[in-house]
Amino acid sequence: MQQQRLDITKAAPEAFQAMLSFDSKVIKESGLASRLIHLIKLRASIINGCAYCVDMHTKESLKDGLSVQWVSLVSVWREAAVFTEAERAVLGWVDAVTLLPETGAPDDAYEAVRAHFSEAEVAEITVVIGLINVWNRIAVSFRSQHPIDVADAA
Repeated sequence: MQQQRLDITKAAPEAFQAMLSFDSKVIKESGLASRLIHLIKLRASIINGCAYCVDMHTKESLKDGLSVQWVSLVSVWREAAVFTEAERAVLGWVDAVTLLPETGAPDDAYEAVRAHFSEAEVAEITVVIGLINVWNRIAVSFRSQHPIDVADAA
């Protein structure tokens, strides 16, 4: 396990608060179903290898009533049968936007998400993708440590 490099809440509290405010505003005003927001945040965090965020978004998803199976299969969504076509389109768009240098956000991924969502919703989905990618980059860069559940502590 790596050591945390710095605590952004102490090193740059204004920047951290600005991110929290933006995150809260986007989530409250987007109109997107919480299920989709959980899906976006969990999938991008898995792609980015952010243990802190995967832990947080897994717990939040379960707390909000999503099934263990649904949450567990986000990492292998292409092979899993639990996701709707709209969720699959969002997952494909999350992959495309999160891996932007590799994918270039291809037309087929955009067309798939656009088939299920309005332009405004696609814009909101994309903003949420961008936002979680910023959080992932902060947490991974500074080696933010997720909490250890008491039952799991050795």
